[in-house]
Amino acid sequence: MISSVLPTYSRAPLSFVKGEGAWLIEADGRRFLDLGAGIAVNALGHAHPALVKALTDQAAALWHTSNLYQIPQQQELADKLVEHTFADTVFFTNSGTESCELAVKMARKYFHDKGQPERVEVITFDGAFHGRSSAGIAAAGSEKMTKGFGPLLPGFVHLPFGDHDALTAAINDKTCAVLVEPIQGEGGIRPLPDACLKGLRDLCDEHGVLMILDEVQCGVGRTGRLFAHEWAGVTPDIMMVAKGIGGGFPLGAVLATEDAASGMTAGTHGSTYGGNPLGCAIGARVMDIIADPEFLAEVQRKSALLRQKLEGLVASHPDVFESVRGAGMMLGLKCKVAPGDLVAAGYAAEVITVPAADNVVRLLPPLTITDAEIAEAITRLDTAAGSLTPA
Repeated sequence: MISSVLPTYSRAPLSFVKGEGAWLIEADGRRFLDLGAGIAVNALGHAHPALVKALTDQAAALWHTSNLYQIPQQQELADKLVEHTFADTVFFTNSGTESCELAVKMARKYFHDKGQPERVEVITFDGAFHGRSSAGIAAAGSEKMTKGFGPLLPGFVHLPFGDHDALTAAINDKTCAVLVEPIQGEGGIRPLPDACLKGLRDLCDEHGVLMILDEVQCGVGRTGRLFAHEWAGVTPDIMMVAKGIGGGFPLGAVLATEDAASGMTAGTHGSTYGGNPLGCAIGARVMDIIADPEFLAEVQRKSALLRQKLEGLVASHPDVFESVRGAGMMLGLKCKVAPGDLVAAGYAAEVITVPAADNVVRLLPPLTITDAEIAEAITRLDTAAGSLTPA
């Protein structure tokens, strides 16, 4: 008999009932150190006092009205995002998947309104993950994402990751945008080098193509800058955001320049829940905290500490680990064992990690993790790895 919850996940036998900072408490009382943060969602950890206050204050006042009316909390968050980023305008969604849908629509509508309706193709890359909607799976293109869900939405061109020649050759008079993650998350923590991101920006400019960045996982302070593309000194035309921006509340956004968004006039897109008072009240507090240069500097310091300790862990377990990769608090352990085995061993050691492709286990801790908690994380990962090392 099918479960009352559609069985699309192979769930771990864990039921968490409470969270405190970087810790999750299981129903039986065990305390797990959370290096997954809800897959990079709980950027400020669990039950952060400022977010709890923002939520409860807003919940006591007003939950929802719809986008038929002005929403002051939405305006406040949009203003903060425009102030701190390349963007001139913001549309709020409930998830990264919805952000992908709008980003693709925005790029195609841009060229339609410029009198070039044939420019509909979006170039994407192997290993990408852009959500599980029809556009998201078509953009990724992998068999794992698309098998059984045809016919696929047309208009996506898939290229090998890091193949500059293929990218240059693929751009033609049908191309409207290039869509890329500055750091692939689901794809196995694969960063796009700064030089490549700069080259991509130059290529888009040369051909009049829009650059769409998917910063759903790598954005909102995770790399030690507010957004990962800032390290390369470039700006996109359109950017997808979600996960960390809500600090655990379902919230996403599409950020864009005025030019890129020029086709999105009244009636071209909408959302019943997107940008609701609850989500935006929380998102505004997230921005207040994470956009602070001192907070980001501390993320950079702790990221360096975590990476240093992980390099030592890898050296201590050469039969389990191959290397560390990634940036900031978005790190991956390239494994010589099945990633699922390490994740399961972590459960036994009461530490949470997240599997990814390319034989990688992701470490995406709250940005608020302390030095002492980083040390404890290494201890528990060492225990987990030790249980997998051949005798």
